Amino acid sequence: MTVGRYEDRDPDRSESFGEMLLGRLLDHAHALPPDRVGPALADAVALIGGREMQILLQDYGQEYLVPLAGEGLEDGCPLPIDHSAAGRCFLTSHPVEVPLANGVRVHVPLLDGGDQAGVLAVTLDAVDDDVRRILRRLAYLVADVLQTKNGYTDFFFRTRRGEPMSVAAEIQWSLLPPLAMTMPRVEVAGVLEPAYDVAGDSFDYALNGDVLHLAMIDAMGHGLDAATMATVAIGAYRHARRTSVELSEIYVFMDRAIAEQFAPDHFVTAQMLRLGTRTGRLQWVNAGHPAPMLIRDHRVVRRLNSPTTLPVGFGGDQPQVSEVTLVPGDRILCFTDGLVEEHQNRQEEFGEGQLIDWVHRLDRADRRIRAVARDLSHMLRRARGGTTTDDATLVLLEWRG
Repeated sequence: MTVGRYEDRDPDRSESFGEMLLGRLLDHAHALPPDRVGPALADAVALIGGREMQILLQDYGQEYLVPLAGEGLEDGCPLPIDHSAAGRCFLTSHPVEVPLANGVRVHVPLLDGGDQAGVLAVTLDAVDDDVRRILRRLAYLVADVLQTKNGYTDFFFRTRRGEPMSVAAEIQWSLLPPLAMTMPRVEVAGVLEPAYDVAGDSFDYALNGDVLHLAMIDAMGHGLDAATMATVAIGAYRHARRTSVELSEIYVFMDRAIAEQFAPDHFVTAQMLRLGTRTGRLQWVNAGHPAPMLIRDHRVVRRLNSPTTLPVGFGGDQPQVSEVTLVPGDRILCFTDGLVEEHQNRQEEFGEGQLIDWVHRLDRADRRIRAVARDLSHMLRRARGGTTTDDATLVLLEWRG
């Protein structure tokens, strides 16, 4: 006799309330126009007594959470991420509940693959574990739907844009992967400044099985020329990565692509990393880029100095692969030179020393790297006087073991 056969268990196939609620969204999600996602969610939340619902999306500058417009959705001003309950939910990726005179305001993170698009906020008369579970699952579903619909609409982009954006920045944002990824063994988070005028800086990553690939580039100059070079460099990187060539050979692909398309004096600095997510084995090559920093126990313990080759486009020698074995909890900070070469208040150069000081202040045991990367970028911008004459980009990588 076979134990535990499906037909012997006589499972309950009736539709529970929670399944019905999610099913109403799932059944129609594929056909929902982008501007109807919010109203559809508002209808679902109303069935559990929810009101004053908002879908709050992060703006491109990572300063505010902006309400999405739509029938059944609550209007309102953008909420500062640093000084609001919704912002606390966004930064911690955990629900936040705020008691009100007429109920409870509940904030739930909109998570998709570890990236966080924003926050679902709703007011209810009371909250119990059943309601929390339903809201959490609704938020997961809507985050996935937002990500899917985002590929063929400007609706969400317009909501997130807090100020005019340059054409070069438009190109760069369309090139980027999600700013954050959280997986059981590895986490990545990046920030680009100035968000609405970035041109030559970019990064890319991919998790393929047990290997995380990561690249950071800085194309010379600014404006459309730099954005075009960055596009070609990232495209060549992705092509080489997807062809599964060796790490050192990726440089050759990128170098050839830049040299063939641009004048001899044009170049891109770059560094490419490969992390074994099971072993912690980190390999990297450097093409004229600032050396990454290794953060252990929330302190910068060393720069990952290595032999470098010429910047991409200059036809340098095939780079030497360097290697280090990480321990669980190690973080790697990659950055472009605009982060440290800016002159604060038009006086002395900001420098790596101050960068390290700010890492020590902000990188704490209870903080996820998405919050650390964002705060580090914003703190450095303020320390430089709130302006920058060059792109300033950073990426944090954590290996969890």
